[in-house]
Amino acid sequence: MKYIGVDYGTKKVGIALSDESGTFAFPHSVVSNERALSRVAALAEEYGVSHIVLGESRELSGKPNPVMAGIAAFEATLRKRGFMTHLEPEYFSTAEAGRTDEREKVRDAQAAAIILQSFLDKQNASA
Repeated sequence: MKYIGVDYGTKKVGIALSDESGTFAFPHSVVSNERALSRVAALAEEYGVSHIVLGESRELSGKPNPVMAGIAAFEATLRKRGFMTHLEPEYFSTAEAGRTDEREKVRDAQAAAIILQSFLDKQNASA
């Protein structure tokens, strides 16, 4: 099963795709927040994806941070469009992506791949 991963930000949104087996995540693209919903939906249609994994943004205390309201709205819209959504904790994913690739243009897509890979690893470990 193929998945899409999303690193939601108020300005930019990183997108990642899994391989056909749902084992590995790969950075795909970074789009403006305004274009993110249509881009994710178009990719899902193009690749036959019905499951979308979104980074769950929380403070270290576990409380939702201000970005979480946008993520919840984005998720609700995806669900209304018929997608299955999953939230995956994303502590420091952008910082980790910054360590692996300093180019700002791909950092958010790399963060989306880190979020998606974390989800896939848990899914595959429990299978």
